[in-house]
Amino acid sequence: MATYVLVHGAYQGGWIWKSAVQRLRNAGHAVYAPTLDGCAERSHQLRAGITVSTHAQEIAGLLFYEDLRDVVLVGTSSGGMVIQKASETARDRIARLVFVDALALLPGERVDAIVKRPAPNKMGDLATGPSREDAESRMFKNLEPALRAWTVDRITPHPVAALEAPMVATTFWDQKWTASVIRCTQAVNPPETHQRRTAEKLGGSYHELDTGHYPMLSAPDELVKLLIA
Repeated sequence: MATYVLVHGAYQGGWIWKSAVQRLRNAGHAVYAPTLDGCAERSHQLRAGITVSTHAQEIAGLLFYEDLRDVVLVGTSSGGMVIQKASETARDRIARLVFVDALALLPGERVDAIVKRPAPNKMGDLATGPSREDAESRMFKNLEPALRAWTVDRITPHPVAALEAPMVATTFWDQKWTASVIRCTQAVNPPETHQRRTAEKLGGSYHELDTGHYPMLSAPDELVKLLIA
C-alpha cells in the first residue's frame, strides 16, 4: 500500500481533505493531511515570515520525522507551490507528485499573474483571504448547501507572503519526477494553459475531472480513483 501526504491550498487546512483521507485509509493506504503554519487550527500562529519555503520545510520535516518513504505527495491550489519546494528538499523520499488543480510556478512568477480573481481578496499585513460573501457566492457556490456552510465556516486567511510573493528560487524544474496533473474543468483558476504547462514540463500524465476547484469536497470518489491510479 502507498503513503500519501496531502497538502492543502490557500484559506484551507488539513480538514479539506477529510473525505479523501477516509477513502484512502479505507483502501488500506497510510495518509497524512497536515495543516500548514498560520492556517486553519494553526491560524493563531500567524506571523510575519511564513512563506512557501517555510511551509515546504514543514512538509519535508514531516517526511523526515515520520520516516516516510516512497511518498505520493499531493498538492492542491497554492499547495502546488509548497510541494515543489518540499520535494526538492526531500528528493529521496518522493515516489510521485500529484498536482490537483494546482499552481506550479517558475522562479520569480507570481500567483496574481496566473490567477485572475473576479473579486479582490482582503489584504492585510500578515494575511490575505476572500470575504465570506465571496466564499459563499463564488468559491463554493456549487457545493450542496450543508457542505458549503461547513466549508465556509472553516476557511481562514492565508499567510500573505506564502501566496502573494514571487515564487522562490528552486531547482525543482531541473529534476526528473514521476508526476500527474489533475485539472478541474469547471474551475477558471488555475487556467488550463498553466496546468498543461506543468504536465508538459514534467513529462507527467494529464487528467481532467468535471467538477470545480475543490474536488476533494465535490468529487472525492473520482479524485481518490485518480490518486490511487
